[in-house]
Amino acid sequence: MVLTLYKLDPSSSVRAVLMTIEALNIQDIEYIDVNLLTGEHLKDEYVQLNPQHTIPTLKDDDFVIWDSHAISSYLVNKYASDESLYPGEIKMRAIIDQRLHFDSGILFPALRGAVEPVIYRGEKLFRPENLDKIKSAYGFTNKFLTTPWLAGDQLTIADICCIATVSSMNEIFPVAEDIYPNLAAWMARCSEQHFYKKGNLPGLNIFRELLKSKLS
Repeated sequence: MVLTLYKLDPSSSVRAVLMTIEALNIQDIEYIDVNLLTGEHLKDEYVQLNPQHTIPTLKDDDFVIWDSHAISSYLVNKYASDESLYPGEIKMRAIIDQRLHFDSGILFPALRGAVEPVIYRGEKLFRPENLDKIKSAYGFTNKFLTTPWLAGDQLTIADICCIATVSSMNEIFPVAEDIYPNLAAWMARCSEQHFYKKGNLPGLNIFRELLKSKLS
């Protein structure tokens, strides 16, 4: 049985799943690139697979799931040797789920709102109101981080999913250590993890260069 992941590496959502795959050491997986910039996600074959035509999309035999958070939790539930990345204890899991919803509802919309006008509509500057949303998202995250990791004392998929988004936001509006010390320290901890180096950095570098090319 081979898993198939439809992806585009500059996407923060894709990189969240790639980091989860690295954290779980999943080896038997096929990767298929879907280029949003050329409209490959709108082709009939892909829309039939994922009517929402988003990336990433995971296919596991005849089972198909999309949304990076849903994919990450599915992979952890299926392949993890223990519960450390997504503990079953109900209060701990509730906190993790809240952070994942925070990523979906606050972090990612702030990122998407800032980059879409630049990447897809040719704007050469980030809109001030979108930068303000990034600053607000940073402020919330900084307040959450009263512990080393987003959901407590151990690293979970909440950290994996959120660092994919925040590391991308950092390319748009760098995190100031003096203003967001907890956030900056958390980012540094995440960057030391093996899954970050293998699953996030390559695509993040592509994202950085894409922004530079669009802003120049």
